[in-house]
Amino acid sequence: MKSELKPRLLPESKYKTRPEACVFCQRKIALTFHHLIPRKMHRRTFFRKNYDKQQLAKGIWICRQCHSGLHKLYDEMTLAKQFNTLARLRDDPAIQKHVLWVAKQKSV
Repeated sequence: MKSELKPRLLPESKYKTRPEACVFCQRKIALTFHHLIPRKMHRRTFFRKNYDKQQLAKGIWICRQCHSGLHKLYDEMTLAKQFNTLARLRDDPAIQKHVLWVAKQKSV
């Protein structure tokens, strides 16, 4: 028998808080969900001991260009430990520079 694959359910809060535009560049374009603590870190002991499932599931909706830029600028561990809030991400000069550039790009 072929086993049925269960679809991965997204927490309801993701749907309720989904904005129309990227929270960084404000472009109205297709958005992706960025976990403030990257999923790759969720299985690590430090994060399992210090954060509950709701905290690990928190994230922001951003466009693909902003999302790719975050991950090019910083590795997962740095994002998880130093940039795990929207305020911290917005205050970083390197991210600000990238977001200013993205905001000037065409929305395709």
